[in-house]
Order: sequence, then C-alpha cells, then structure tokens
Amino acid sequence: MELLGVDALGRASTRAANEARAIHHMRRAGMFPLGAPAKTAAALGGLRRYGALGGAIVAAAARHPDRTYVADELGQLTFGEMDQRSNALANAWRERGAGPGVGIGILARNHRGFVDASLAAGKLGARVVFLNTDFAAPQLRDVAAREGVEVMVHDEEFAPVVEGAEFRRGRFVAWAEGAHADPTLEELIAAGDPSPPPAPDDPAKVIMLTSGTTGTPKGAPREGGSSFVPLGALLARVPFRGDEATYDAPPLFHAIGFAHAMLAVGLGSKVVLRRRFEPEAVLAAVAEHRASALVVVPAMLMRILALPDEVRAAHDTTSLRIIFCSGAQLEGELVRRSLAEFGDTLYNMYGSTEVAYASFATPHDLRAAPGCAGRVPFGAVVKILDERGEELPQGEVGRIFVGNGFQFEGYTGGGTKEVIGGLMSSGDVGHFDEAGRLWVDGRDDEMIVSGGENVFPREVEELLVTHPKIQEAAAIGVDDADWGKRLRAFVAARPGASLSEAEVKDFVKSNLARYKVPREVTFVDQLPRNPTGKVLKRELATMDPAGRSAAAG
Repeated sequence: MELLGVDALGRASTRAANEARAIHHMRRAGMFPLGAPAKTAAALGGLRRYGALGGAIVAAAARHPDRTYVADELGQLTFGEMDQRSNALANAWRERGAGPGVGIGILARNHRGFVDASLAAGKLGARVVFLNTDFAAPQLRDVAAREGVEVMVHDEEFAPVVEGAEFRRGRFVAWAEGAHADPTLEELIAAGDPSPPPAPDDPAKVIMLTSGTTGTPKGAPREGGSSFVPLGALLARVPFRGDEATYDAPPLFHAIGFAHAMLAVGLGSKVVLRRRFEPEAVLAAVAEHRASALVVVPAMLMRILALPDEVRAAHDTTSLRIIFCSGAQLEGELVRRSLAEFGDTLYNMYGSTEVAYASFATPHDLRAAPGCAGRVPFGAVVKILDERGEELPQGEVGRIFVGNGFQFEGYTGGGTKEVIGGLMSSGDVGHFDEAGRLWVDGRDDEMIVSGGENVFPREVEELLVTHPKIQEAAAIGVDDADWGKRLRAFVAARPGASLSEAEVKDFVKSNLARYKVPREVTFVDQLPRNPTGKVLKRELATMDPAGRSAAAG
C-alpha cells in the first residue's frame, strides 16, 4: 500500500509539473496576457459556462473584441462579432428545438459559416459532426443516421448531396450565392438574439471522422478536456505567437484544420480561410495578410512547390516563420525542397484522429533527418511494441503505441483502437533512431511478405519521389501466386518528363534490395487523394495496368 501511495504521489507530481510547463509555454505564446481583472473574469466565466468549444470565443471576445478573427472571401470579422454571431445562431437553433446533445452536422468548406456553426453548436452543448465534403449522397445519409444528426448545415454546392435526407430540426445553408428553400445561417444570425444562450449541463462534443482511406469513415468523438498539456506540448515545439495571422489551408472538417482555427482563438490571432485550395492564391493571401504561419497537408505543400519559380517569387512570403505540416506522410524529398525554398520554417506533427498527437519535428530535426516524425513532446509517451506487446529496442521496427491523455473515446459505432498498458495503437509501424527521433515506416496493415521477405511500401515510395522525373508515387501489395504478395508501384511523372517501367525498376534496384523492386509499374496522371491529401490506396487497388479504375469501366 505504501508503494502504491508513493507511485500515485509520483504520478500526481509529474502531472502537476507538466501542467506548469504547459502554462509556461502558453504564456510565452501570448495566451495568458496580463489584463484588466474584469476582462480576465469574463474570459474565465465564458470557459466555465460553455466549455472549450463554445467558451473560447467568449474568452477571446472579452480580451480583445476588436481584433480580427476570421478573414475569408467575404471580408473580415472580429472576435467580438463572431461571439455575437454564434450567440444569435445558437438562440435561433434553440427556438427550433436544438440543444444539449443534439447532433449538428456541418458539410461546408473553409469559411465563416463553418466557424459560426461550430461555435454556436459549442454554446448549445451539442454533438458537432464534421462531415467530409467528398461524401456522396448515400454515404452522407449513412453517416448522418449513424451519428444522429438532427440539424444539417451545408454549403449551397452540397444541396444535391443532402437532398432527400430528413433532418428532424432542419437544414440550413452556410454559404449561399442564390435563393434557397432552406434558411441561410446569415438569415438566422440577422434575426437571432445576440445575448448569451443558457449554459448547457455538459460541454459540447466534437465528432471527427476518420479519413476512410481503407473503408467507411468512423466517428471519433472527443471532448475538449481540462488539461493544458496538449496545447503546451505543441507550443513548446512550434513557435506560434499571439496577435499574428495564420493561413489555415486544410479542410476545417479535418482535425488539423479545425485545431488551428481554434488555436487562433486562444492566441487572439487572425485565421485566413479560403473555400478552395489554389496554390498561387495561398501565396498571395500569405503576402496580403503578412501571415506568420501556413498550415498545410503534404499534398498542398507539394502543389505549392510545384509552381514555377517565377510564380512563387512574385509573392512576398518573407513573413512566414512557420509552415506547419501534418495529416499524411511527409516525404524526405518534400522536406528538402521546402527547406530549400522557404528556409527553416517547416514543422511536422505526427498523429492520427484517434491518438491526436505523438511527435513533432522541428526544422532542426528535419534538416538532420528529412522525413522523420520528430521527437516525443513532454507529457506524451510513445513506445514501439512487437506482436506480443513487448517494447522493442532502439532501431527495431514495430507497432507504434501512444499515450498523451488526449486520445479519443472509442468509435461512435462501437469498438476502439488496440490499447496495451494504457497506450493506444496509432495504426502505424515505425522505429526510433539513435538520436531519439521517431520514424514512421508505414501502416501496420500495409506491410507485405513477398517471397518470405518483409516489405514496407513506404520505403519504396520515399525513394521513388527522389527520382528527378517523378512527381509523386505510391506502392501497394497485391496477391501473387508464386510470391504470396508482390509490390505494385503507381507513378505520376513530372510535367513534360518521359519515363519507362524499366527506368523505375532499375532506379529501385540500384538503391534498395532486389526483393523491394516493384514487379509492375502503373503510370497515372495523378494519385487519387482524399480532401486532406491522403492517398486512397483502395482506389489504386482497383486500377488496371493502364491506370483505369474498375469503377470507370
């Protein structure tokens, strides 16, 4: 009993130390500025009243009501205006029967309407379901029914997707350029009561959907939590600062995009949004708003770097201190190109919808080891385990398990990720190098055994994109009668480049072991990706040798 007491005391002491460390980094970033006691009281009161999602905008509006929060194609809105808009929208929805625990689905691109709906849902204590803008109508109906969506918020362009589906408490248009049978959010906001709505009994819950790259997207619920450690861990590794501007390019329905929109609330910073990603328009907006941070997924960074040199040079991006990249594999070659073009600005976060975050790579890490996932921050634990759940030594490849106190609560449809010793599987395999940096070698379900040898497709992918004629590449395992599995590569050549299958195979053969050489190469114009830039390998598996999908006939 005495030993248990000592252990418990030690854990409590470590938690307290981590919280103090997190608060230090948050203060340094400008999240706890000294101010008038009345403003501080109002900020804390908003957080107590509505929790993290709904209360953050109340706190920001109390501290700096006249700072710009959202800048989109329609103009700019301050924190004070966004606070009042979310009040009005929440009260309008309350009149229609929406309240605590009600499912509110958001099918929208990056603009003020997405943020309005999220903040209003937070003040109601609702279950906010972020829906993928690539959904077809049947998939939307299935997910909405599974997640209990009673209020549907959608952009005008997605009217055909939601048409025919019934939502008990109504459909509302977030972005409209014409007349609609459904009310618009702007109409509700204009007519709604801007006074604070009643406090819900429980804080809102956000339902993020998994990427669905290998099957049906699953709902992964998450509450805001009461610990400062996740935010402090980020700010300890990435130098975000208050009262600056961030261009937030990933879809807001994805964890990385939404997290940075909310980080801007805490920092009192401007978040620049555009409905669609256009590489040159991103650079123009960075220059216009003098953005200090650009948030992207790797596929977006690749498209920016693929612009002609003269196009990139036409826009002044010297204000950028941070290019924050996450959401998919960040290949070593892309790291090298980014560092050469933008200097020491690139930061990478490795995590997943389920485990949240596991490691951060700084420019120093990425220059020393391009393609690494970086180092584990304070307050988190990452272990490499074998199939028996035993920890593997440095350098050996095994399954990546993560603990940070911020993992999701289990899928809404039932089930969860495997947990061993309080650590949750990330779904990937990897290893630690001699410097303590984490490397992700691939998905744990993508490794193939070909002729008795273990092959990780990612290693081949990383190599292929270093070929001067290759723009992007992917590899998968396919059944083989003689070898069990064989590797099949998919290659998109750079514009104007001519490339043969023999060249691709010879390049791999000259750099990797013979058994890692793809037995077939399929040339494609571009790899199929989801809105967050992840390669859809299930679609690759349906392609014929000419690069045509089976669905296309």
